[in-house]
Amino acid sequence: MNQPGLDQGGDRGWRQRMNTLTARRADANRPQVPAGQRVYAVGDVHGRLDLLLPLLAHIRDDIAARSEADNHVVLLGDLVDRGPYSAETVEYAISGLPGFATFHILMGNHEEAMLRALDPQDDQSQNLWLKFGGYETLASYGVPVATLGEELPPAETLRRYIPERHRQFLEGLPDAIRFGDYVLVHAGVRPGVPLEEQDPKDMRWIRQEFLDHKGDHGAFIVHGHSISTEPDIQPNRMGIDTGAYRSGTLTALGLEGDRRWLLRASVVDGEVQTKLSSLG
Repeated sequence: MNQPGLDQGGDRGWRQRMNTLTARRADANRPQVPAGQRVYAVGDVHGRLDLLLPLLAHIRDDIAARSEADNHVVLLGDLVDRGPYSAETVEYAISGLPGFATFHILMGNHEEAMLRALDPQDDQSQNLWLKFGGYETLASYGVPVATLGEELPPAETLRRYIPERHRQFLEGLPDAIRFGDYVLVHAGVRPGVPLEEQDPKDMRWIRQEFLDHKGDHGAFIVHGHSISTEPDIQPNRMGIDTGAYRSGTLTALGLEGDRRWLLRASVVDGEVQTKLSSLG
């Protein structure tokens, strides 16, 4: 397992990640992954372990069908909320994504919201988390949500249901990782701010300012967070959150050299089917 963290309130961990696995852009119009590496970025899971497991199996099959490489699997954050299997998804992530030697899991805004709701010193975040899909996460941990009403009990009460190792795991998630010309992050980056100076809050929460920006970010950004029916492919970024919790489709992006391809797991007529398609 390769799971580096970002120091709370600082950027030392982010600077370290930005200085590893890097290579300068060889072609401004065609971002590349360093030679010998292959990367699979997975969009927002949101408690859909029933889609994540077949998608990861599909990725394993894809790896087996290609030449030998240093393979990295990156989950772009938002493992929790909205879908039915948040607790199980976190437990699976902690187990080490069996079958993958090197993987990375990024911090999403939903992990942040969950952690803040479980913080006894933060009494302003619990109801916000409920609006984000926290009810479904609590139910997956065995909390009797039908008795909660519109307000959560104290954080100390909720913490009895959620294992300490789950909280510690989520607290240690990094915000971004770079492979050559690609930076992978949950939400995006702040336009005009150097990559090594990005605020973790922006990397987890930013939306419209990032989506509307047409200029160069200093790298090609692969992100989740903002739902689109199909991957949102732009000259400076690609969004791969296809709304798994409501659409029944979880999407991954494969990267090797200057090549890109999509892998999907979708519910079709009550069964999960996988699909591979090239982006050239």
